[in-house]
Amino acid sequence: MRVVKELPLGDIKATIFYWNNKYLLKLEQGLLEQTFKVPETEISGEQDLEALLTEDFLNKARLRFRDMMADLQAALF
Repeated sequence: MRVVKELPLGDIKATIFYWNNKYLLKLEQGLLEQTFKVPETEISGEQDLEALLTEDFLNKARLRFRDMMADLQAALF
């Protein structure tokens, strides 16, 4: 797996990987992560992946992170 690019986006760190003919877009916030797999045939390059990182997309990811943390805390306690 090859790291293509790392993008700090405030409270979220985005990393783009290339592996097995697909790009992986990994978002991290604290202990949690979300990964999106995109076949290389669906985009023209890594710049298309960066274009996905709109404020709307990131805000929805933040909401999922919040829900994920709540689920984790509920399971632990």
